[in-house]
Amino acid sequence: MDIDRSPDAAVIAALREALHADDEGASALGWPAVRAFEEEHGVTVPEPYRTFVAEVSDGSFAGPPDYGLVALAEVPDDWGDDRSQRVLARPFPLAAAWLWEEDEDADEDLIEQVFNDGSIVLGTDGCGMYWHLVVSGPQRGQVWMISGEGATPFGGAAGFAGWVRHWASGKGWFDAS
Repeated sequence: MDIDRSPDAAVIAALREALHADDEGASALGWPAVRAFEEEHGVTVPEPYRTFVAEVSDGSFAGPPDYGLVALAEVPDDWGDDRSQRVLARPFPLAAAWLWEEDEDADEDLIEQVFNDGSIVLGTDGCGMYWHLVVSGPQRGQVWMISGEGATPFGGAAGFAGWVRHWASGKGWFDAS
């Protein structure tokens, strides 16, 4: 799916069903708020997440991840107050998985950029494991798991819809088949 083209109704219906968002859009953020968020941060949120938060629901207690999908402009409760400022318009700095815990030359500034630049936080699985949707840079539209140990993309070119579909099928996160 083109990350900038509006998703078809079947994709949105599948997301609505998987995330148990059946309140006829009452929990949606609305298009004016999505556009204001994008203008404030200098990004265009990738589809179909963009349409989902505008028309279906701005977050979900059902998941994914384990503690639910956070609202567009939010971070999970366990994010912490001592993190650097998030800059969504700055490109996400990685192109491949990186396990900095095992990298003797790991650059702390680059690690902070991985957490804070070019992505929105979708939610947490707890223990400092955060799911991000990349909103700027070459990885735009992809979902990444970022934790204190490292960062890895989820399932190749799965994007938000593929990530939700994988979760809804009951597969484990590291079972990409």
